[in-house]
Amino acid sequence: MIPTYKELCLFACDVARSTGKFMAEERVGFDSSKIEFKGLHDLVSYVDKESEKRIIAALQVVLPESGFIAEEGTCSKRGERFNWVIDPLDGTTNYIQGVPIYAVSIGLLDGDELVLGVVYEVGRQECFYAWKDGGAYLNNQPIQVSTRNDMHNALLATGFPYSDFSRMDEYIELLKWTMTNARGVRRLGSAATDLAYVACGRFDVFWEYDLKPWDVAAGAIIVKEAGGVVTDYKGGDNYLFGKEIVASNGLLTLPIK
Repeated sequence: MIPTYKELCLFACDVARSTGKFMAEERVGFDSSKIEFKGLHDLVSYVDKESEKRIIAALQVVLPESGFIAEEGTCSKRGERFNWVIDPLDGTTNYIQGVPIYAVSIGLLDGDELVLGVVYEVGRQECFYAWKDGGAYLNNQPIQVSTRNDMHNALLATGFPYSDFSRMDEYIELLKWTMTNARGVRRLGSAATDLAYVACGRFDVFWEYDLKPWDVAAGAIIVKEAGGVVTDYKGGDNYLFGKEIVASNGLLTLPIK
């Protein structure tokens, strides 16, 4: 019998917490000589790869027929129905540099639909999670997006382009607008954490382009189950594979071109 979405979600929470514990332990005396470059400004460490292997091994036990869409590519198996979407360490640069904002991100696709998500922010030991039609939670407590409807009272989050600079002019134009019209703009360096913070009302809007599915899968469903809205830049649904995302409380909008 296939476990329910709730059962799978709570299991994934345990997996994320144990993986986060491993990351925190490895950060003590971290060996920076083992850092690798996947692309321009795109780093990976042995901690990313080992964390992904641990997550996949655990999830294969609870849902053997599932496949994986994972950042580090340690497993290429694809499932006919279920596929986990995993970023084992979202915020690798922060981790390597000793900045304590990084997260484990685990989402699950049932066909083409996101049905659960877990974001475990390691530094604060905060586990954000949600499953389809089940609401959103932070460490067992229900969460909701903010109710702020005045941009001048809103705190926004974004991610800076680090390899694709083709849309830089439009990005800078929007950044200027948000800096002028919002209470403030933050850049944490972990899209999964940004989305989780929108879900619990710490941020009111988050936007970024050039993201991968594993960056946003878990956080997107958490925002939606918390009452928020998640779209691509055009207001459509292509935020998972479309490399652009806007997540908000549903009351605030950005003048994105």
